[in-house]
Amino acid sequence: MTEMKRDIARKIIIALDVKNREEARSVLESLPEARIFKVGLELYTAEGPAMLDLVKGYGKEVFLDLKLHDIPNTVAGAVRSAVRHGVSMLTLHTSGGGEMMKKAVEAARETAAKENKPLPLILGVTVLTSLKDSDLQEIGFSSDSKNQVLRLARLAVEAGIEGIVCSPQELEPLRAELGEKVRIITPGIRPAWAEAQDQKRIMTPEEAVKKGADFLVIGRPITQAPVPREAFNRVVEELQAAVEGA
Repeated sequence: MTEMKRDIARKIIIALDVKNREEARSVLESLPEARIFKVGLELYTAEGPAMLDLVKGYGKEVFLDLKLHDIPNTVAGAVRSAVRHGVSMLTLHTSGGGEMMKKAVEAARETAAKENKPLPLILGVTVLTSLKDSDLQEIGFSSDSKNQVLRLARLAVEAGIEGIVCSPQELEPLRAELGEKVRIITPGIRPAWAEAQDQKRIMTPEEAVKKGADFLVIGRPITQAPVPREAFNRVVEELQAAVEGA
């Protein structure tokens, strides 16, 4: 793999949306070129912090996607633990409010400095990709998804958050609003040759990168492909063509 392809490969975060350690190990071994793996709520609940050590044992980076949302002190405590485990990225819900996010940022910086650990990229989750405008109205939000994402992203940046999670459909307005000063991580990514499955606001990898995504979260289109490594490399090649053609 060329240096350019390695850089492009690092834009792809593989979602370990599996049930246990054995299934996770199988995915890790099938994707040697992938650099970042997402450990979400189901897998973390099943296996605990040992799962983070397993991913790092393969020489990979951990994106801990627990979408923390609680009172500020509780979230700060969880962030400290995540930093001690050496995760590279972790998520919290921006709807937890400014104080919660500020406490999380402070906890990460203090713990990383005190314990000589890498400072993770804290990511503010805006609106889940499974939600449509009608779903937001159902739970009491008057804004549509675009405006709700922008509102929450502004709040996150004010609190010191340096990365935002949003659906691909909000990429362009978010970039226009925040410029290049924040990283944008985009789930809901489906190659044109894959099924949409349970996410509604989706986009192809090359479209998302062209619209400003820094990282793409991709799970089943790669991990459940007949040959995951081939599917991963196919996405890398499509992204390379998009970059070269830009």
